[in-house]
Amino acid sequence: DGYFVIPYTLGHYFASEKLEPITSEHQEFSNVEAEAKERYSKLLSIKGRKTVDEFHRELGLLLWDKCGMARSEESLKAALKVIPTLRAEFWENVNVIGDSNNVNQELEKAGRVADFMEFAETMCLDALERKESCGGHFRVESRTDDDEAKRDDENFCHVSAWEFKGVDKTPVLHKEPLNFENVKLSQRSYK
Repeated sequence: DGYFVIPYTLGHYFASEKLEPITSEHQEFSNVEAEAKERYSKLLSIKGRKTVDEFHRELGLLLWDKCGMARSEESLKAALKVIPTLRAEFWENVNVIGDSNNVNQELEKAGRVADFMEFAETMCLDALERKESCGGHFRVESRTDDDEAKRDDENFCHVSAWEFKGVDKTPVLHKEPLNFENVKLSQRSYK
């Protein structure tokens, strides 16, 4: 939700804080700049046969079908088998037009889709780990006798944060328990 939340939260933070001046002389800046240039150069050099939009659509459809509003252990495991293959194909067969010396929206989009490939896998891992129906997402195996969404607050009353460990490496799950003092948890009912 960063596209929606960040503009309202970061702007206020920057406007109300007195921040120390930052220069590009720091070694970490140089490291990240070099990584970004290398990544952009790699994306531009592939010269494959599929557009960024084709990969974006394919990944989006996969997530919609396998990790969408209704998902199951079977569908999530199926998605987790396909995503690494799709990601590998992206890095071997994407075609990004233009160059990195000017504003290049296609290159920007390619960078985002590359990120989405990693994020999609983490989303499916998170959905697979959360064996309950939660919020607007219906876990097929977690339903009441009336086919309503069934929460499992005893085992899943926590916030999940996944730590990225690198491409093709399993992220690490961190859980932060939720404690409710003024609100009583209850089962959602659409009846």
